[in-house]
Amino acid sequence: MQRISRAYRRGTHMLLRHLRYLLAVADNGGFTRAAEALHVSQPTLSQQIRQLEESLGVVLFDRTSRTVKPTDAGQAYIECARRVLVELAAGKRALHDVKDLSRGTLRLAMTPTFMAYLVGPLVRDYKNRYPNIHLEIFELSMDDIETGLAEDSLDIAIAFDQVRNADIESIPAFIETLGLMVGRDHPLYDCKTPLTAQQVAQLEFALLTPDFVTRVCIDEYFASARITPKVAIEVNSVNTLLEVIRHTAIATILPEPIATQDRALRKLALMDNGPRRGAALLRRKNNYHSAASVAFMELVSGTTVGD
Repeated sequence: MQRISRAYRRGTHMLLRHLRYLLAVADNGGFTRAAEALHVSQPTLSQQIRQLEESLGVVLFDRTSRTVKPTDAGQAYIECARRVLVELAAGKRALHDVKDLSRGTLRLAMTPTFMAYLVGPLVRDYKNRYPNIHLEIFELSMDDIETGLAEDSLDIAIAFDQVRNADIESIPAFIETLGLMVGRDHPLYDCKTPLTAQQVAQLEFALLTPDFVTRVCIDEYFASARITPKVAIEVNSVNTLLEVIRHTAIATILPEPIATQDRALRKLALMDNGPRRGAALLRRKNNYHSAASVAFMELVSGTTVGD
């Protein structure tokens, strides 16, 4: 019986090694770079892939071109291999999960605009409740968040509710309102009267670049209000944009909670409602969800944005 058990474990270990080698070749586009990434010799790697191909009875890679590419059968098997390794990693985490939250790890991501005002209060409250949970926090784009959740390199994220990946679950969290804001050097800093669309159209703006989801929301707002904005500056960093607004007489549009006295920013009232969008908690569907991630979800659900 022990001999059978040892043989089973050895066979399972070999299969997992084959799968990891397979993905390394696919991700690195060839055997040489894959071998370097795995810290094994190229002949050893080639032999392992050959063994896998022989056991499956198919050719997994087309080796005739300059770059090694998966065959159709190889591509199908690679996709299955990725899912298998993701599920095994989730299972391993489940084994080590501690329900009383006396230890554990939470891998959390947010998009840049949420990171600018939400991460501080949430991390403060979470660490006060669960001081022994190790936090790994990432500022990522929406695309990178979806990839990280699908590949199980993230546990949970706060992002927008427009999810494109069918494997990711989107749980509504709160509604975020974007506001028009200026720094102390702006002539409208002390303005108390709500601005009309015509007045907004006369302002100079510094905005996030068009690859930000926030910028898409802003452009939709301008279009619906029939405003052609005077965009003087475009910035690909929220923190950089805030510095620009603090030191120039230029306006911007960002989530309302960002405009605080500490940041020397003032939110200006609008005659019409500012742009609004749904914020959501994102996680991978049909996946093991750790006690640490469930506790984080419960914290967000009970948090008033801007606290």
